[in-house]
Amino acid sequence: MTIWKILTFGYCNRVLFTALFITIDGYVDVDLAKNVDIRRSTTRYVYTLGDTALSWVYQLHKIVSLSTTEAEYVAVIDASKEMIEKILKDEASEEKGARARMASFVGAIAITDLVKTTLGPKGMDKILQSTGRGHGVTVTNDGATILKSLHIDNPAAKVLIDISKVQDDEVGDGTTSVVVLAGELLREAEKLVAAKIHPMTIISGYRMAAECARNALLQRVVDNKENAEKFKSDMMKIAMTTLSSKILSQDKEHFAQLAVDAVMRLKGSTNLEAIQIIKKPGGSLKDSFLDEGFILDKKIGLGQPKRIENAKILVANTAMDTDKVKIYGARVRVDSMSKVAEIEGAEKEKMREKVQKIIAHGINCFVNRQLIYNFPEELFADAGILAIEHADFEGIERLSLVTGGEIASTFDNPESVKLGHCKLIEEIMIGEDKLIHFSGVEMGQACTIVLRGASHHVLDEAERSLHDALCVLSQTVNDTRVLLGGGWPEMVMAKEVDELARKTPGKKSHAIEAFSRALVAIPTIIADNAGLDSADLVAQLRAEHHKEGCNAGIDVITGSVGDMAELGISESFKVKQAVLLSATEAAEMILRVDEIITCAPRQREDRM
Repeated sequence: MTIWKILTFGYCNRVLFTALFITIDGYVDVDLAKNVDIRRSTTRYVYTLGDTALSWVYQLHKIVSLSTTEAEYVAVIDASKEMIEKILKDEASEEKGARARMASFVGAIAITDLVKTTLGPKGMDKILQSTGRGHGVTVTNDGATILKSLHIDNPAAKVLIDISKVQDDEVGDGTTSVVVLAGELLREAEKLVAAKIHPMTIISGYRMAAECARNALLQRVVDNKENAEKFKSDMMKIAMTTLSSKILSQDKEHFAQLAVDAVMRLKGSTNLEAIQIIKKPGGSLKDSFLDEGFILDKKIGLGQPKRIENAKILVANTAMDTDKVKIYGARVRVDSMSKVAEIEGAEKEKMREKVQKIIAHGINCFVNRQLIYNFPEELFADAGILAIEHADFEGIERLSLVTGGEIASTFDNPESVKLGHCKLIEEIMIGEDKLIHFSGVEMGQACTIVLRGASHHVLDEAERSLHDALCVLSQTVNDTRVLLGGGWPEMVMAKEVDELARKTPGKKSHAIEAFSRALVAIPTIIADNAGLDSADLVAQLRAEHHKEGCNAGIDVITGSVGDMAELGISESFKVKQAVLLSATEAAEMILRVDEIITCAPRQREDRM
């Protein structure tokens, strides 16, 4: 019989690897365990089974001899892979060792090179075109938006896409920086691996460097939480720095003020649901404004009250369109048209009862997620109740939140339904559109930012940019520590990491130096994207940062090294810390990989 056995070999002090070996007929598993003797010759491995000597090379590859030990090693690897593939399912595949690590490096670096041109105040935009119906187009330089739109098979690239999404969810900004830094760390790690430095040594060095870099930032943070005026100034600087790389950069002071005012209304809360953003084409970006309260993108119907004070609002998601028999899909067998009229009359009576139940809640405003047909709308108007139909789901969710109400779907027990309240409901005009404004809502911090712009593409990108600024500011309210920007943090960290490398013995020092080079890549890319001489500017920055109390960073406007404190370029410490730690962890995860197994797709069972 044929027996399969897994044997482990060592070769020239290399890492142990595993190969599968096919034995000859006539030996059972117990005999094999007792009699197999592994010995190495100069040209091949020889297995002795009892009195029979077999060359595994001959058995598997029909090769009589190998002239060099290197060829011998290659043959072992090839045979191992060939045997492993035989136990994997069809359509499954495996990459091991150097090949797997190279695939990871290539995928991660490719993603980095894709987004790094969007980094910094002078970064470029990308056009994302969908392949589905309509061929939708998105113009953006937001790293998270670009990466979310990609369909990538490389597992290492997916890791970087994932950390960009997490960065966007957690702090709102730094989505491109975190991917670029992780990619540069892996680019440097690739060189170290090629120089025969073990991945675990690189990981250990990267951990030491990341901790050193974080401590360097902690020693230089500024915290003005005790001084309200200075803290608001810090918030403005952070908002302008965040917006400087976006489509809103030309009007960054105006939008920074809108963002700061909106976040300050939250009074320490990070719940951005209280801040609504409405996009209305027309006008210019400068025409955008902040309004107190909530604006619903609907208009009041004919015959409805245009203004209601001390409003009691019932927000609902219920069918208000059953007072007529539907032509399509309805099946009614009658012997005369009068019977159809009787059916419609019965439906109207049911609708009248439903409206009376709603009116019994003591409301003067009814907002419904679904359509409201003419008959119930007339009944509401006769009762002096403002009825608003077909409000979008996100709109009624936010409306119920800010007015303190709950969305209802049944109306038999008025005492169990929580109504919303506001001081005034009125119809307003924005451009040529009519909207409904709810002011004096229960959630006092609620507000609406109305964006104006030339096209839907401009408005969509403006919304993404403003959302990033709002996220960063809401996090800064809780963690008030601030750093200078413009490449200053990376140079501060790189200087301290270089010092650590000089004090560290052994191969770890090479990994720590590589970490420093990866940090310096950030200001280098910022300068390159601005069309500046990055080599000269980074050299000047290095020289400046060896002076005490240095605030030097890259001024892309003048194309020179400038004082970031004087220029008012600031960043949130929380964002920088998240970029540093997330990028390091992602690089560490990818460096640990020595094998990529692509699983076979699950086959659907045939139940026939």
